[in-house]
Amino acid sequence: MAQSDNPADPFKKALAEATKVMAHDPDLNISYTVDPSGLSGDNMRLPQVSRRMTRDEVLVARGTADALALHRRYHDEGTHARYAPSGDMARELYEAMEVARCEAMGARDMPGTAQNIDAKIGAEATRRGYEQVTSSDAAPLSVAAGYLIRHLATGRDMPKGAQNVMELWRGFIEDQAGGTLEGLQDRLANQSDFAKFARQIITDLGYGDQLGDDPDELDDQSDEEAADEQQDDEEPDSTGEDDSQEEDSEASPEQSQDETDDSSQAQVSMDDLADQEMGDEAELPEGEAPLEPPAPQPISDADPNYTVFDTQFDEEIGAEELADPVELERLRAYLDQQLEPLKGAVSRLANKLQRRLQAQQNRSWEFDREEGILDAGRLARVVANPTTPLSFKVEKDTEFRDTVVTLLLDNSGSMRGRPISIAAICADVLARTLERCSVKVEILGFTTRAWKGGQSREKWLNEGRPQQPGRLNDLRHIIYKGADSPMRRARPNLGLMMKEGLLKENIDGEALEWAHRRMVNRPEARKILMVISDGAPVDDSTLSVNPANYLEKHLRDVIAMVEKKKLVELIAIGIGHDVTRYYQHAVTITDVEQLAGAITEQLAALFDSDPRARARVMGIRRAS
Repeated sequence: MAQSDNPADPFKKALAEATKVMAHDPDLNISYTVDPSGLSGDNMRLPQVSRRMTRDEVLVARGTADALALHRRYHDEGTHARYAPSGDMARELYEAMEVARCEAMGARDMPGTAQNIDAKIGAEATRRGYEQVTSSDAAPLSVAAGYLIRHLATGRDMPKGAQNVMELWRGFIEDQAGGTLEGLQDRLANQSDFAKFARQIITDLGYGDQLGDDPDELDDQSDEEAADEQQDDEEPDSTGEDDSQEEDSEASPEQSQDETDDSSQAQVSMDDLADQEMGDEAELPEGEAPLEPPAPQPISDADPNYTVFDTQFDEEIGAEELADPVELERLRAYLDQQLEPLKGAVSRLANKLQRRLQAQQNRSWEFDREEGILDAGRLARVVANPTTPLSFKVEKDTEFRDTVVTLLLDNSGSMRGRPISIAAICADVLARTLERCSVKVEILGFTTRAWKGGQSREKWLNEGRPQQPGRLNDLRHIIYKGADSPMRRARPNLGLMMKEGLLKENIDGEALEWAHRRMVNRPEARKILMVISDGAPVDDSTLSVNPANYLEKHLRDVIAMVEKKKLVELIAIGIGHDVTRYYQHAVTITDVEQLAGAITEQLAALFDSDPRARARVMGIRRAS
């Protein structure tokens, strides 16, 4: 076999083997990718390591590998699901503390992992801007609780950004749950004990109403009911004899005859009732069978084989229904304050877009015509020779007035921090800009209602974990602004993206199909759908019990359907993620600061009348 010329390959191979040993799982499949890191069944995704092998890349890759391996080693999914809360905030606290427990166990048993994981935590904190956070309102409580558990369990100081977030909430957590935290060290080794400990912490912090039923109490009740039933079956009545036998032996011939008559009458009545209930079926002609119910409609138009375990817990909801007006105003004010330095650059790009659109909207000419309006540029030639042909111009109609644009924003947890903030403010400015040019705009978001499966997963567990259940999480599709709603009314809604606990996992295929379905029902002649995402579809609950490419395949199928029907013009922007492997018309940006420019340039290019100029400005790359 030829030796690889990539200097990073030996490091990747060594890290993969060490990770398998640490996880106690020799069958683990490890890959290095730009997609978000995580575990899906027997597949582990680690951060990509470039040929340069910078120190930061190596440390983050090692830290991520150690963290995921320890989670694989010390975490039991069944125990975790048994005690998992039902409410969103309680679930986030529960998940964060369990991750901290696994990492603390690794630091206790294998001290070398602690420094690696510190590097990973520090890089994540820096990426999310935790060092600049000055108020607990802007710091996630669940993240702070996880940091505090790890700090108390290991005695190690947290990296700078993580330490900042932890300290903002530490006083509150210790005031509310200080007594419970004293028992931390004794609970780490046993996951069941720690799960009960975490549920008590959640109660102390004021989220006990989101815990749901206590599984231990339910088990006790089931055991008591089973014991009672067994006792009823075994115990004779108070006389120690069987009453039914006595009654049978003592019954007189007259009573027996009456009972026989009553039984005959009851049988006749039941036969009549059965005939009545059969209704039309009893009158069907001989040889004909009742009609079978129609087959259920497929979940996806793009792939009839794509399945969903249960859709009753999915929701399509307006942003104003997820927070009260006061909270939306507060979140919007926080968004404006956070992005004040960026507004100038985005506004300049928006003005540039508006000028380009209005230039086409106001005037567009066809030159060298035999008749029409005299072309001022040919005036000298006309004066010299009035009979010169092709000296006129004709104004032509523009085609983009009757247009609707949909911005579909990835609201997954990996967008938390600066990416979602910039996406929100860009959506705001662009919506107002296009609205001034008589172009309608719709702003949509997609995420899930819970981490790692919500009520759908609970139902799946209760039904005995059937094989290949399909999508196993509860969707949340959010309408921030409808196409017919003016931007001034929807402006506060965009602040919802700053709400703690909103951003979870992303199932892109169904979200794209949802947005496409909304667009094709619109009356506008031209429809443009722009997807903004930072990663491939990820839902741990679904991917842990289905093929590893289950969600990614569905996304590809939906994209192929949209591009084949050609009812909607589909483009995508990937933030640090190569979306060109999915979308035919796409561009990838490496820095979130480039997002505003990428959006405005792509939209401006879409309205360019010259297709060559359009392709040049957009920098479109075709997926291989």
